[in-house]
Amino acid sequence: QEQFVESGGGLVQPGGSLKLSCAASTSISSATMGWYRRATGKQRVFVATIRSEGSSNYADSVKGRFTISRDNDANTVYLVMNSLKPEDTGVYYCNRLYGTVTVGDWGQGTQVTVSE
Repeated sequence: QEQFVESGGGLVQPGGSLKLSCAASTSISSATMGWYRRATGKQRVFVATIRSEGSSNYADSVKGRFTISRDNDANTVYLVMNSLKPEDTGVYYCNRLYGTVTVGDWGQGTQVTVSE
């Protein structure tokens, strides 16, 4: 059973930066990987995806501020978040995708809080 372990979250002021990591227990080299966010009381939403060849897609709300990347040798996906806003607050999760559908079990996520 594949597992994802997210880390790197924390409390940051508006305008600050964080780098999240997602370590997968199996090879990700041929997979599309994605980051998602769940704010309190809301559904989990798409943030960014990266395909095996490196192309990426972003939610409109994070374009120009967030960057997704991957290290296939380490089976790890990253999310660099700059110019953070309070609305970026939530628990961030990663997962493997088949097409546009997430196919893995969700991990515990990592909490990001953007506040003064």
